[in-house]
Amino acid sequence: MSNDHDPLRRTVIAALASAPLLSLADTQTTSEAPRSGSRILVAYFSRSGNTRVVAGLIQRGLGADLFEIRPAHAYPEDYLQTVEQARQERDEGFEPELQGKVRALNEYDTIYLGFPIWGETAPPIIRAFLSAHDLTGKILIPFNTHGGYGLGNSRSVLIKHAPKAKVLDGFVMEGEQERKTMERVNGWLSDHPITG
Repeated sequence: MSNDHDPLRRTVIAALASAPLLSLADTQTTSEAPRSGSRILVAYFSRSGNTRVVAGLIQRGLGADLFEIRPAHAYPEDYLQTVEQARQERDEGFEPELQGKVRALNEYDTIYLGFPIWGETAPPIIRAFLSAHDLTGKILIPFNTHGGYGLGNSRSVLIKHAPKAKVLDGFVMEGEQERKTMERVNGWLSDHPITG
């Protein structure tokens, strides 16, 4: 059983997550071409860090580019305040303003889109990301973390907000299983290779 306050566990998770984020600044600048020349983009939103870890493992495993989806105005640090704000945004159909958009999206064929499940659906910031980017003809592969309730209606959100993308089945895991994250993500990637 894991302890959420175990400093060693959090240090290991932070180390896993930080390496791929070092290239993040270049991905979010005005650069018109992908940094690595990869035709694969890993875009993700993470509040607690669980989805960030998965994004980093996928990015490294595929040699892909990485983009962190950030709201222009950060969600509250307090968990319950975030839950309430997300619920209000969901109920009102509100799409928060993005801090930045993916440059040269046309350079990518495949987008791995990661996010936690909030209130049995995709967070409002994911709807905003999909609305802000034309994913026509792209392959969209979700990867999700959740707190025990599964994917909810997140797949239908992706299909509705990216109707001209091909949405494939993705990767999903309960968010509090960090100790198994690396093995599960790497196993999934080896079973589902992208052929170019």
